Formats: sequence, C-alpha cells, structure tokens
Amino acid sequence: MFAVATAAPAARAGDGATTRTEASYYSTRGVLAEFFPNSEHVSYRTFAVDRSIRARLAQRLGYAPARDKYTIFVATSHGKVDGYAIVDDEQGLHQPITFATRLSPRGMVERVEIMVYREPRGDEVRDARFRKQFQGKTSQDPLRLNRDIDAVSGATVSSASLAVGVRRATILVEELALGLSTLASAPAASTPAAPVNR
Repeated sequence: MFAVATAAPAARAGDGATTRTEASYYSTRGVLAEFFPNSEHVSYRTFAVDRSIRARLAQRLGYAPARDKYTIFVATSHGKVDGYAIVDDEQGLHQPITFATRLSPRGMVERVEIMVYREPRGDEVRDARFRKQFQGKTSQDPLRLNRDIDAVSGATVSSASLAVGVRRATILVEELALGLSTLASAPAASTPAAPVNR
C-alpha cells in the first residue's frame, strides 16, 4: 500500500511562517475508495523518470519534475480501465499541500480532493465550488489562475498551487500511463502493476 506521510516538522522561527496547523482529510486508501467505489480492482504502477522522460516532462510542464519516480493508481473492472489517480504534493505558501486527482481513462480530470492541508489559512480551496473548476480539464488546458481557474479570495497562493499540481497530474497520466506524448519520444518505463488493498 502506498502511504502518505501526514507528519511534518514545525515551521522554524524566522522563516516567515505563522503558527502551523495541519488537517488530514483523506488517507490514500480512503481517497481511492471515494474515487473508485464501483471498481473491481485498484492497483498502482510506479514510473521511473529517467533523463529523457524528465526532459519531455520539463518541456511540457515548463519546469523540471521534482521526483525521480511517480506512482499512478489504476482502477479496473472487467479488464477495462475505470480511471487513474495521482496523489501528489504541491508547495503552498509555506508548506506542501497533499492532494489527489482522479482522471478518466482518457486523462480528463474528474475530481480533485485535498488530502492534507498544512497552512494556517487558505483551506477554502477545499470548497467544492473551487475544486469543480478542474472537472473536464485535460493537459491541453492552461490550468492557470485568471485564465480558466478562478482563485479563492484569501487563498490565492493555494489556488495557484493546486492549479499547477492538477496540471502536472494530467500531463503525468498522459505521458506515463497513456503513452500519449505530444512530443516525439520513447514510451515511459514502469514497474509492473501492483494491487492496492482496499
């Protein structure tokens, strides 16, 4: 089972962070159960990000990916893919925001959930009205504030962070799981699928 760490060191004095709070809303197991309640099986594949994949991702993302590998969850029923999910972190104002993105078999965003929110303010990004803006988006959408995503008042940095993270999720699924690179390159290497106990 892929686990998400929910403990983080307290903010250091003088680093600009105010008193730290942390609220955990979902475990990985819990968010996958919410995302895929009718799927027969949920497994995961871990994709290594080698030099060529990193360059391809950097070109599409506009920045180099932070990790050397990414895990993509795959839900299936009757041998067909029901959808994909990625659990990831994106830096907020002072602390990372852990979130999950559910994507369709074609890589379209279907749902976004905040799993762990660590900032003292800005958790309004958990509101359904904000998160619903991502539904139907793909890697072809800009997913940028004031273009196709409206920021939550008082949570502009968290809103921007989630837009960056969800856009990354769409590109990772397209490039790694679907092998639908819009750039000419070899397909991504991955480890074999492993089951996830639900």
